[in-house]
Amino acid sequence: MDYYKHPSAIVDEGAQIGDGSRIWHFVHVCGGARIGKDVSLGQNVYVGNKVIIGDHCKIQNNVSVYDNVTLKEAVFCGPSMVFTNVYAPRSLIDRKDEYRDTLVNRGATLGANCTIVCGVTIGEFAFVGAGAVITQDVPAYALMVGVPARQIGWMSEFGERLNLPLEGDAEEVCPHSGIRYVLKGRALHKEESGG
Repeated sequence: MDYYKHPSAIVDEGAQIGDGSRIWHFVHVCGGARIGKDVSLGQNVYVGNKVIIGDHCKIQNNVSVYDNVTLKEAVFCGPSMVFTNVYAPRSLIDRKDEYRDTLVNRGATLGANCTIVCGVTIGEFAFVGAGAVITQDVPAYALMVGVPARQIGWMSEFGERLNLPLEGDAEEVCPHSGIRYVLKGRALHKEESGG
């Protein structure tokens, strides 16, 4: 075992956990889960069977990552944020065959106590504010707040708000990283080096 597991944590047989990962107090990882390297699972985290968690993700205390959720590399899940996997749950109706896939792309931040309603895709390095409720797809680098969430701006990969309009043609250089971000219409992208 090349990862750390606190004695109170339960890791079911069959779970795949990458090197250098840390599994803290009262965590439960189901047997079908696939967890990358250098992942941190905070206290009281639950990871379902049909879950993929990429390398370098940080999942803070009291987060349940249910079946059909995929987190790409370096996703941050704030304390007590919520994933769902059934759109219209009822206790008396079995809807396990109606799970909707949720995809959170590389580098995204999901703030404390936010809710991600199932079936959405969250773009690379998007930033979901604390307490926001995401009900639709989120563009890469978008800053989302509110209930239901709406886009109020753009964020750099460094985690700084960029001074750009929501749409149009504009660009800005992140003062911390020197990376240039280019807005075309309603899509923001990072200008690759040398270009």
